[in-house]
Amino acid sequence: MEKRVTFRSQWLPWVLLAPQVVVIAVFFFWPAGQTLIQSFQQQDAFGTSVQWIGLENFRNLVADGSYLASFQVTAKFSILVAFFGLAISLVLAVFADRVARGAIVYRTLLIWPYAVAPAVAGVLWLFLFSPSIGILAYYLREAGFAWDPLLRADHAMALVVGAAVWKQISYNFLFFVAGLQSIPRSLIEAAAIDGAGPWRRFWTIQFPLLSPTTFFLLVINIVYAFFDTFGIIDAATKGGPGKETAILVYKVYFDGFKALDLGGSAAQSAVLMTIVIVLTVIQFRFVEKKVNY
Repeated sequence: MEKRVTFRSQWLPWVLLAPQVVVIAVFFFWPAGQTLIQSFQQQDAFGTSVQWIGLENFRNLVADGSYLASFQVTAKFSILVAFFGLAISLVLAVFADRVARGAIVYRTLLIWPYAVAPAVAGVLWLFLFSPSIGILAYYLREAGFAWDPLLRADHAMALVVGAAVWKQISYNFLFFVAGLQSIPRSLIEAAAIDGAGPWRRFWTIQFPLLSPTTFFLLVINIVYAFFDTFGIIDAATKGGPGKETAILVYKVYFDGFKALDLGGSAAQSAVLMTIVIVLTVIQFRFVEKKVNY
């Protein structure tokens, strides 16, 4: 029988929800509404001259080759960040779950990167892989690899993907470890008694039971790649070389605050928000069917 929480006062649930509703309304719905209104307007940098132009900003986006190219950059970046972020975190979680001695120290060290701000993570990786002063870039050159993220688009993409994955690994790691620890040990022991090796036990028992956690982290990592990596891009490459690492959220910032095209930037924000919502709905509609709860 399902247990339900009952309140003596019918107003108490609304009072408890009120602070969160206010925060969401002020910091999400109000800015989103302002963005939608501005996307149909053309105004100067100071907002003194505003003109209603309808869908003109959206038509300009369709005709803008650099904006269409940023879709490809964003897709490539988000796929790489989500894949490597989940894969590396899962491997680390599996090994951490098997550690018998020093497990707390090991897990604490893996959690630390999550406390680093995205901009700081971008600067850190930029220093490590800077062609002129980076210590890791120096070893790459000594190994015969001509590393130069300032000129090579693939090197710049690898730099920002590495920084974004490193920043998000701790978050994914926490959930994967919690998911592994929630799996009954009796199932693992029974499979081991039946002769299943570690690799087979992982793929036939542990990984299927981690599907709810994996699905949740997949959604979170895609949203993270679309929005929360702006600080990393701005600090590490500023969208360069050229526009090869200018993902959609960075182009919103660049066109709005550097090019001072407030209407076009608002239209890009509306499109970006729509894309993320559609992707999330698609994941819940199709990917969730493969999740075993």
